[in-house]
Amino acid sequence: MERMIREAQERGEFDNLKGAGRPLDLGSGDDPDWWIKQKMRSEGLDFAGGLPAVISLRREAAGFPGALADLRTESSVRAVLADYNDRVRLDRLAARDPKSATIVAPLVDIDAMVERWRELPSQ
Repeated sequence: MERMIREAQERGEFDNLKGAGRPLDLGSGDDPDWWIKQKMRSEGLDFAGGLPAVISLRREAAGFPGALADLRTESSVRAVLADYNDRVRLDRLAARDPKSATIVAPLVDIDAMVERWRELPSQ
């Protein structure tokens, strides 16, 4: 391996690389996943796709009712919330590791959330 690196250096394959002459950004010593997070940011990748479904569902629920503000009709709001509740129910049926903590996403009271949606400034 050392020989291959030395030969590549001699051929100039490491010359003019992005960031040459600057220290490496090794992130925080407290976060073992710093490198993958840095790579995902530099590639413009979405972190949410790598989250367990239950965590994504909890994040989605935390955004209600504000995330519904662009919807113009009550029927569309109800459809989004019903879809969310269906996905929560499916997630609750998924097999779990019995050794790990059980995390559940909350079901949304659709009628109560519609009332909150009606109170949003854009409605």
